[in-house]
Amino acid sequence: MREDDSRGQLSLPVIEAALGVMLVLAVVAGFALGVPHPGGTERQLGVYAHDAATVLADEPPRHGGATRLEEVAASPASFEREKGALRERLTRVLPANCMFRVLTPHGTVGYPRPAGVPAGYATVPTANGPVTVEVWYV
Repeated sequence: MREDDSRGQLSLPVIEAALGVMLVLAVVAGFALGVPHPGGTERQLGVYAHDAATVLADEPPRHGGATRLEEVAASPASFEREKGALRERLTRVLPANCMFRVLTPHGTVGYPRPAGVPAGYATVPTANGPVTVEVWYV
């Protein structure tokens, strides 16, 4: 008998079965334990707020002013006239899982932010005062 023949060998199907079991257990563990929550929640919300503010700051006004945000911040009358359109525009711009609030010198558009909820902020200076966009997850 040769020296090589005295060793025991695992058959290939046994190795394949062991790897298959390990793969299935890894997938089950992934579902059971879940995915870790991303640490950049506030950072991502800040990006959403900045993007929404940039879109609004670059859009032409519907009636007067240099931009849509300047029109909203121009006077109480223009704010009242434009707040519905501003709400609709932000609803289309932001992801469906985000809520928002826009603070202008003449009023607020959007939803009240619950206490303790992380939020992102972006402020755009206009000729009539700053306009701040707040964004948070539902």
